[in-house]
Amino acid sequence: MARRRSYTLEFKQEAVRLVLEQGLTIAQVGRDLGVHKTVIRDWVVKAKTAGLASSPAERSTAALDEENRRLRRENAILREEREILKKAAAFFAKETR
Repeated sequence: MARRRSYTLEFKQEAVRLVLEQGLTIAQVGRDLGVHKTVIRDWVVKAKTAGLASSPAERSTAALDEENRRLRRENAILREEREILKKAAAFFAKETR
């Protein structure tokens, strides 16, 4: 049975960078690094889906979009909590009279 090789994150990132930024083919990078081309292709696909391989402008836009989604969710939760507190304050104010 063949032994599985493990690669460091830096090694994978460099391989992906060679394909996406340097314009080398997946097969060429695989030959140069001694890694099968399907492994390199998997790394490239994962990097693209994770947004790690996009241009700096796209990365900053993606980061801003993610932060915007996170802040909208947080804002909705805070509004809901505020409404609950308003209702509780009204209930206790009515009860003390």
